[in-house]
Amino acid sequence: MLSGASVGDLYYRRSRFSTKLMTDRLYTPSHFWVKEHDPGCWRVGLTKFAARMLGDVVDVGFETAADAAVRLGDAIGWFEGFKARSDLYTVVEGRFIGGNPVLADDVDVIDRDRYGAGWLYAVEGRVDPDARDAAGYVQFLDHVIDRMRGRSSEGQQ
Repeated sequence: MLSGASVGDLYYRRSRFSTKLMTDRLYTPSHFWVKEHDPGCWRVGLTKFAARMLGDVVDVGFETAADAAVRLGDAIGWFEGFKARSDLYTVVEGRFIGGNPVLADDVDVIDRDRYGAGWLYAVEGRVDPDARDAAGYVQFLDHVIDRMRGRSSEGQQ
């Protein structure tokens, strides 16, 4: 189910999951959002769906130095939630600018303001070509949630 509530927001609900998606950014199949904040420079954050799978984020670390070249899928660090710890992979290819400096003192901002001040890292370069707009991400979420519930969404749009 999808509804437009106001300019810039898309509200989504399926099964027991609901979220607000911002239409001014792209969403990756790995459940990150990507927003251009300066020409060619992208901030990357965790979607609510990813956070739900991970649990509340309790720590984030970066192992890639600022100005290092990164390719799509490179491990640049890690993040830990109550449910899991996972490597953090880049969804933008180019020059790693760095992690969000706010996270060092306030990692809870990821859960409090995930589409604003709670971004994870920034990269100057090219976004994952599989990234899609909010409407495309909704279709992807439908498929993922149906698959998790044991139903195939093939043929459904």
